[in-house]
Amino acid sequence: MQAPEFARNSMSLISTLSYVSAVSAFALAIFILFAEANSVANTAYCAGMILLGLEAWFNAWFVLEHDPLLAARWGYFGQLALALLPGIWLVFSLSYARGNFRDFLARWRWFISAGFALPLLLSIAMRNQVVLGVNLAPNGSWFLHIGASGYLINILFIISAVLILVNLESTLRTSVGVMRWRIKFMVIGLGLLLILRIYTSSQILLRRGEADFLVGMNACALLVACLLMAGSLARRSLMKIDVYPSQTVLFNSLIIFFAGLYLLVAGFFAKIAAPFLGGEQIYHFQPFLMLLGGAALAILLLSERIRQQVKRLISRHFQRPFYDYRKIWMTFTASTSSLMEKSHFCRAAVRWISDTFQLLSVTVWTYDVQNSCLAYSASTSLTEAKTKELLGDNFPWEKLIQFLKHQTQPVDIEASTEDWALALKRLTPSVFPDKGGNRVCVPLIAREQLLGLIMLGDRVSGMPFSIEDMDLLKCIGDQMAGGLLNNDLSHKLMQAKEMEAFQTMSAFFVHDLKNTASTLSLMLQNMQMHFDDPEFREDARRAVSKSVSHINDLIERLSVLRQGLVVQPVPAALHEVVATALRHLQFPPEVTLIDEVSPVTKTMLDPEQIQKIVANLILNAMDAVNRKGEIRVATFQEADWVVLRVSDNGCGMSPDFVSKSLFKPFQTMKKKGIGIGMYHSKMIVEAHHGKIAVESQPGKGTTFRVLLPVSGAV
Repeated sequence: MQAPEFARNSMSLISTLSYVSAVSAFALAIFILFAEANSVANTAYCAGMILLGLEAWFNAWFVLEHDPLLAARWGYFGQLALALLPGIWLVFSLSYARGNFRDFLARWRWFISAGFALPLLLSIAMRNQVVLGVNLAPNGSWFLHIGASGYLINILFIISAVLILVNLESTLRTSVGVMRWRIKFMVIGLGLLLILRIYTSSQILLRRGEADFLVGMNACALLVACLLMAGSLARRSLMKIDVYPSQTVLFNSLIIFFAGLYLLVAGFFAKIAAPFLGGEQIYHFQPFLMLLGGAALAILLLSERIRQQVKRLISRHFQRPFYDYRKIWMTFTASTSSLMEKSHFCRAAVRWISDTFQLLSVTVWTYDVQNSCLAYSASTSLTEAKTKELLGDNFPWEKLIQFLKHQTQPVDIEASTEDWALALKRLTPSVFPDKGGNRVCVPLIAREQLLGLIMLGDRVSGMPFSIEDMDLLKCIGDQMAGGLLNNDLSHKLMQAKEMEAFQTMSAFFVHDLKNTASTLSLMLQNMQMHFDDPEFREDARRAVSKSVSHINDLIERLSVLRQGLVVQPVPAALHEVVATALRHLQFPPEVTLIDEVSPVTKTMLDPEQIQKIVANLILNAMDAVNRKGEIRVATFQEADWVVLRVSDNGCGMSPDFVSKSLFKPFQTMKKKGIGIGMYHSKMIVEAHHGKIAVESQPGKGTTFRVLLPVSGAV
């Protein structure tokens, strides 16, 4: 009689815990629904908590039910709620506290779709295989047997839970300062819940069913998670946080490592070690207690105050300097040197300063010269939307800017009541006004130019900034100002080069198209008078055809710059390709062509592209001899190369033009050229892994040598 009585008391306790945890989940969902603005993260969180509450509620009915059929039905509804959880919490993990969440949602869209579709399909299409039935265990409690569909649902849930934990880990790693302080209990609470659910789902897989003690563990985990999340929600505006994690997959994730290690150990204990260690009893309480201990340890490790105290203890008792300056500059340079975008540079600097000085609030403002104000760039405590609320309409920019332009040292703003100090306090409100110590501003000035401002506050344990701190902040400010100045100069240089390239290209286009337009305009003027003349119409047809061909040729050449070059090599002999190209060219009577084309070994090349090189070199040679001279064309083999040589006795080119301009686009010595031919030829040669060389002397002529590898490794 004692066993059934104990079982009834146990199931009553489990059902009570399930009801309480369900109500807690519903309460958090309702709070977010009405207290926070609509967003993807908020919606996903509300839906996820409602589903967790429904699952706990169904499980409570499952545990208390006396009819096996009804118990199986409530068990099925619990599994159905479980099937809907992966997709929703995956969306939450990808959007919560992330400023770039849309990029992640787009990149993970297939995982999200699978997280919604696969479990739901299994629970509906294979409904009879979700729950097979309910049996009464020897101790008087229910045991829910799952089928193939239920088995797969739990497998998919474990995989999804690991992915969700990886995303939460990535968000927590990226956050610093106030942002980490605000989200850490949310992440720990949800992480605690998912870790325990991975455990209970793995036990369901090993046992092929769900026992009442697993329901109780899920209820306890949900209740503890709700308490932690409630503490996190109390830290106001938690859903309005912008963290920017990297989109690189977290291959070194600790979650993935420990999840794989756990599943391996769980399988080992279930099949081998459990019978020697007390059987199933080892699973009932130890995992939950260990998980609570792990959660407490995580909270301690993420406490900035404890980390700061440990660091000061080590520094004081081992007589080490508080800052390792060599390491500081190495890490600062490594984290910011390769970042060309101003926003990325400021974001990296903010994180680095926060970690170095143990600050929860670090904000960088950059100077907007046109509007004579400061623009938000990056912060560990503020979002761009929040700064707009802080600034309002009548912010005293003029007085603040004037003060900053003449201030070269870091300034403690708490003691001053002047207008500039009040403006700086308004820029960065303190999250911990009584515990965070004084706020400090560091003007960013380089070459007597104001480039921005760093605002620091909410230091862990409220430690005041020492003289050593101020000196280091001055150096960091100078370094950041130099980086911002170089960033601006680099962008201006890039814009100048882009404008120069555009102007150069436009000059060639205007000149070339102007001649074509003049020809067509003259023809249109004469058309009204001479249209009935058959000879005029024939001349007009030829002129239009020539103009269209010229424009098409121009478009084809320019397409090479836009689309790139793709060669299609086939076995071919260079001398045959050159001979074919020469047959298609027309030489004026005054030009003497000396054909020295000799047979060479076949190699892998693109005949069409090589013919373009031949045509371009011959046409250039004709222009160089002014259609009155001598052109030599030869092919021969030289070691591991087949060689095309084109020589002329024309005007030649200067060494300066050959070295600096010959193979660059839009550089030419011809009156009607656009400067693309030699650039295109060089692209073709390099695509064949060949080389092109030139020898030229003004007034004596030019020789081009095109060398292609015999191996034909294209």
